[in-house]
Amino acid sequence: MHDFQGKPLAHAVSLYLRDDLPAWGPAEEETEPIPEIPGAGACPASYPGNGLAEHPMLWVGEGDNRMFLIVNGRIRWVFHAGKGWEYDDVWMLTSGRILFSHMYWAAEITPDKRFTWHFKAPEGSEIHTLQPVGEDHALMVLNSHPLPRALFVNTRSGAVEWERPIPYPAPSSVHGQFRRFRLTAEGTYLAPCLEAGVVLELDRDFREIWRYELPGCWAAVRLKNGNTLVTGEKEGVHREVDRQGRTVWEIRLEDLPEEYRPAGSQSCCRLHNGNTIVCSRGGNGATPQVIEVTPKHEIVWVLKDWKHLGPCTALQILDEPGIPEQPGACFR
Repeated sequence: MHDFQGKPLAHAVSLYLRDDLPAWGPAEEETEPIPEIPGAGACPASYPGNGLAEHPMLWVGEGDNRMFLIVNGRIRWVFHAGKGWEYDDVWMLTSGRILFSHMYWAAEITPDKRFTWHFKAPEGSEIHTLQPVGEDHALMVLNSHPLPRALFVNTRSGAVEWERPIPYPAPSSVHGQFRRFRLTAEGTYLAPCLEAGVVLELDRDFREIWRYELPGCWAAVRLKNGNTLVTGEKEGVHREVDRQGRTVWEIRLEDLPEEYRPAGSQSCCRLHNGNTIVCSRGGNGATPQVIEVTPKHEIVWVLKDWKHLGPCTALQILDEPGIPEQPGACFR
């Protein structure tokens, strides 16, 4: 049994475990049928860790329009986002609401599957990243031309309180601009420019103060020690670098045992115990969706469960100590 005692999301998670929640809510829409994967099964007992029971988590993945809440080894709640692409970012807040992006829209929902906020992307733009800032605001990015734009939105009133163009460093498609954009605890912005292959750190006025080049940089997370954990989707690497751009730690997918090796990776999160969880779309059922490694590269958890779940683009571990709506408190 997971112990949520004293953890920020203890009350929030309990709201999703109630027996009176509807099986189908007013914000839900039918999704495309999930293609059946021949031979798909639950996680093999021989794999490191405890399968679905390793962590309580909120799970989303590109190519699967279902959001899963998993507690004590069971899927306890599912949200169907309807047809279209794609889940990329998701946050459960201490209030119990869930904030997420779905490419052409972003929303906040309640445990009984009602919208409390909904934002439709303007024609020609996409939303792949958003971050809660306090209980009532969200920072999100519109991938758009001529430049992507950061929006600071009041999720209670729906008002866009400010909007700024982001200095994207090279020509790109709208789709290829951003998958992650994060406000740090220091008040700066981490902007991993996917197609341009560079992570920028911007000051409060959106001027560049630091950069790190990495092909296909999908995500960047500022860690408690001041280093930055970056994901290179093209190279299959998750790398921690310091302010001078020196590699402090990394894990490469090619170095993992073949049985446990994910087929590509997107986001990752650093747990407060120092372990790193890598998320993957999983090669259409061929490989694991999630792997957790220690700082010494010991594999402590591998999840390959295509019977119950789909791809994993991002997950939120729900018994971590950081407050989700406090920028920099959760390393994801």
